[in-house]
Amino acid sequence: MAIIPVELAGRSYDVHVGHGLLDNALVKARKFVEPFSGRKVPVVADRKAMDHHGERLAQSLAVDGYAIEWFVVEPGETAKSWAGLEKLVDWLLALGITRSDHVFALGGGVVGDLTGFACAIVKRGCGFVQLPTTLLAQVDSSVGGKTAINTAAGKNLVGAFHQPSLVLADLDTLATLPPRELRAGYAEVLKYGVLGDAEFFDWLDDRGGAVLALGDEALEQAVATSVAAKARIVAEDERETTGTRALLNLGHTFGHALEAETGFSDRLLHGEGVALGMVLAARYSARRGNLSDDSAARITRAIDAAGLPAEISALGLDCDGQALVAHMLHDKKMESGGTLPFILLHDIGSAYLAKDVDLADVATFLDGQLQAH
Repeated sequence: MAIIPVELAGRSYDVHVGHGLLDNALVKARKFVEPFSGRKVPVVADRKAMDHHGERLAQSLAVDGYAIEWFVVEPGETAKSWAGLEKLVDWLLALGITRSDHVFALGGGVVGDLTGFACAIVKRGCGFVQLPTTLLAQVDSSVGGKTAINTAAGKNLVGAFHQPSLVLADLDTLATLPPRELRAGYAEVLKYGVLGDAEFFDWLDDRGGAVLALGDEALEQAVATSVAAKARIVAEDERETTGTRALLNLGHTFGHALEAETGFSDRLLHGEGVALGMVLAARYSARRGNLSDDSAARITRAIDAAGLPAEISALGLDCDGQALVAHMLHDKKMESGGTLPFILLHDIGSAYLAKDVDLADVATFLDGQLQAH
C-alpha cells in the first residue's frame, strides 16, 4: 500500500492507494466514523458502486456496531445538477449533519463532485471522505478539492474548492469496472506522463498493458505515481491562481467541447474526451511549431494502443470547428478579456499555459481534424 500526503496549509490529508481498503475502512477512517456513535454513518453512493462494494463497507463499519444511512445516486452526469444537489443537501440537513461531521462518498467522480460540493455549502462547510471506485476518480477527481455540478451553461461551472479529509483508493474496486470505463480512467494516468513526467510516460509505454490488465504491482505504481503528481501540483497551486494547476487541464478544453457536442452522454465518456483532447492539444502544438510531429504521433499511438479514441473524425459529429469553439466559449477558464488559455506542449513531459491562442485558428484546425484520418 502507498500513502501519498497532500500538503496544504492547515488542511493536509492522506491518499491511501492499495488493495482491501474498503474492508479496513473503519481502521483507516476511524476518527471520522466515531462521532456517529448512536447515529448512522452517512454514505452517498453511486448505485452501481453500492451494489458492488456497499456490503464490504457496511461490514467493515459493523465490526464496531456502526450502521450506514445510504443516499443513492443514479449513475451518470445527470446527477450533478441543481436538482441532485438540492436533494442531497436536504437529506444531509434532515440527518442533522453538523460542521464537525464527515460524509462518505462511495463511487466515481460524479458522486465525489456532488458530495464534495454539498459538504462545502451545508452549514458553511462540513467534512467528507472520498472512497473512489473508478480509476478516473482515484487518480484525478478524488484528489485536490475541486467540487462542482453541471448547469445548462456548461460542465462544472458551479462549484467550490473543498478538500476531503481522507481518500481511500481501493484498487480492488477496479475489477468491477467495464473495460471501457477502465480505459477512460487510464487516459488521466497517461495525462500525468504527457504533461510533466516523460519517464512515467516511457514506463506506461512499457507497462500500460499490465496496468489495464489490473496487474497488482503495475496498477498500484501507476495510481500512486499519478496521485503523487497531482498532490505536488495541488500543494503548489491549490486554487489555480499561479497557472501551475492549470496544467492538469491538458486535453480538457478540447475534450469538454467534444463532450458538450455529444450531449455529455455515453457517446463520449469524460476520459475518452480527455484522450482525444490530448491528441488535439499535441497536434495543435505541432501546428504552432512547439512540438515535434514525432512526439505528437507518439502521444497519439499511446492513446490508440490503450483502446482509447484517437481521431475525432471517428465520432461522426455533425458540426464544424466553429461549433466546437463555441462550446469552448463557455469554459470556466475563459478570462475577462475574452481569451481562453490552452494547455499545450513543448515536448512529452513539458506542458505549458498558452494565452495567445487564436480561436479562429483553432476552428480551422478542428475543421481539418474532423475531416482527416
